[in-house]
Amino acid sequence: MQLDDVRGFVFDVDGTLVRRYPDGVHPMPGAVAVLNAIRDSGRKLAIFTNGSHLPPEEFARELRADGLPVSDEEMVTPVLSALSYLRRRHDGAPVLLFAQPSVRALLVEEGVNVVDGEDAAVVLVLHVDDADFPALERAARAIMRGARLLTANYLPSYAGANGPIFSRGAMVTAAIAKAASARPTVVGKPSKAAVQELRHRLGVPSEELLVTGDDVRMDVGLGLLGGSKTVLVRSGTTGDLDVTRLPERQRPHAVIDGVEELLEWL
Repeated sequence: MQLDDVRGFVFDVDGTLVRRYPDGVHPMPGAVAVLNAIRDSGRKLAIFTNGSHLPPEEFARELRADGLPVSDEEMVTPVLSALSYLRRRHDGAPVLLFAQPSVRALLVEEGVNVVDGEDAAVVLVLHVDDADFPALERAARAIMRGARLLTANYLPSYAGANGPIFSRGAMVTAAIAKAASARPTVVGKPSKAAVQELRHRLGVPSEELLVTGDDVRMDVGLGLLGGSKTVLVRSGTTGDLDVTRLPERQRPHAVIDGVEELLEWL
């Protein structure tokens, strides 16, 4: 693939740049070299995880501790795209929030009007470790009264060392959506909100980005939604998927076994 016209690069994390093992997180072969080569070329870089259980800076700090050189400014998560979406579409509106304490604190600090009652205008579901039925019921009632349902992720799982890791945020969203007969709006990968966040953060049109990831629905889907070039890596959740069986509009532009193969194109 020719990358001369690519001005920015977007990478998934789990299954693409790192893999989670029982003894910890380890960078994929070539991952560090690929990131350094992009930086040396002077082009923009974003690391986009669909995880929303931590503030972005904590994600970056953990990845650095695990051996992947990622700056705070390069880290993108659905927390950021959700915050931007709220500011554009629902600025100041009361938000019923499902999130971990540190993420809740960050959103409050950023000015989000977080409430606990059924008078919410927006229900936002990020990652949670626990959700009780009264909270789910309040969310469903708020939606039935006209609130919008936003979610970081509505795909079922992502790649882990021992198989799929299920998305608790998607489970909570599905329960609320079923109860309220609602269709959630995704603000993480893949979504227009995520595409807009990348454009804003990198200052590069999405048509001039290369999006690389291991999930054909989440990562390739994000790239195709923005008109970007896409690369599917087989090192994660996709495995031995036969992409020729996909509809042409859903196929990646290239398929590689691991991220280290990008070095030949950079």
